Amino acid sequence: MERTDSTAERCSLWELVAYFLRLGTLGFGGPIALAGSMQRDLVEERKWIDKQDYIEGLAFSQLAPGPLAAQLAIYLGYIRAGILGATLVGVSFVLPSFLMVLGLSAAYVKYGGLPWMQALFYGIGAAVIGIIARSATKLAKTTLGKDKLLWVIAAVLAISTAVTQREIIWLFFAGGAVALLVKAFPRKLPSASAASGKVFALLGIFPAAAKSWEVLLFFAKAGFFVFGSGLAIVPFLHGGVVQDHHWLNERQFIDAVAIAMITPGPVVITVAFFGFLVGGIYGAVAAAVGVFLPVYLMVIVVAPYYRRYSKNPHLNAFVRGVTAAAVGAIAGAVFVLGRHAIHDVPTSLIALLSLSVLWRWRVPEPAIIVAAGIAGLIFYKG
Repeated sequence: MERTDSTAERCSLWELVAYFLRLGTLGFGGPIALAGSMQRDLVEERKWIDKQDYIEGLAFSQLAPGPLAAQLAIYLGYIRAGILGATLVGVSFVLPSFLMVLGLSAAYVKYGGLPWMQALFYGIGAAVIGIIARSATKLAKTTLGKDKLLWVIAAVLAISTAVTQREIIWLFFAGGAVALLVKAFPRKLPSASAASGKVFALLGIFPAAAKSWEVLLFFAKAGFFVFGSGLAIVPFLHGGVVQDHHWLNERQFIDAVAIAMITPGPVVITVAFFGFLVGGIYGAVAAAVGVFLPVYLMVIVVAPYYRRYSKNPHLNAFVRGVTAAAVGAIAGAVFVLGRHAIHDVPTSLIALLSLSVLWRWRVPEPAIIVAAGIAGLIFYKG
């Protein structure tokens, strides 16, 4: 809830909702860029959010599972207007990109077999590998720093993901446990089971009778393993969607990630594409609701207790270990996905050029995608 000593200026709930509707419609650049826009617009310029509230919200979003930008948006909505604020802000932030992905998914299903569509994704799929590789590098620098233990945890997950072509979930928890034991061996661990138990209990009310419920529950489970960047969900989804459930093939999976890159808003909205291919509009809605449900519940259930435990060294050590594991899994996913998207000289050059340009200049990712699509139209041979 809002601080009583806050120096932030008053704004109506609908002004806040309108802001996030606009950000969800026009906000490109990934989670870090979106979080930076919120700081600039809401804290520095409009002064609608207190600086300390923003800082605590950003830390919460990095610690809790869920894509960073969506988590932060929902948290800011919560501290200004409680559960109603969290709900309306979350919907307004996610809805624009969801509708765009829905339209692109319908076009993909209708025209995906046409040569021009195949040519577009021939180039775009290769560029996506470069984009993910650059994101993995940036995440590693910001989250791992010079901590040798975290680098070891990340390396283990990178290798295991590359070799097995799937995420091994127990290794995530093992990474958190190792970091906890090494960095903050506890004399007495705080009990967080009550809050997490409420979240899982709420998830458990959904019957898994129909395909849409199966999709919702799968993506809800996936939402619990996204830390920091929405790209962290990519390796988890690859194992489940492609290998376990066989809902999509390798080509469709890479195309889905590409679609997420060319739309604004949270990257994790790519799940709507998966859901659409599995179950049409109902599947898309189920996938989107599922992946954002843990984010929403984490805020309204855990946020009231967050300030009490936010500086707890045991909690921070465990989450840093899990985050390192997530970074390693993304790095491993680059190898797994690259094997299917990069298979000749043109796609190799597109991937390398995309990575090089992003490394040297601050070029918007949608511009890279457009250029790669044009290159695909030129070099694709069918």
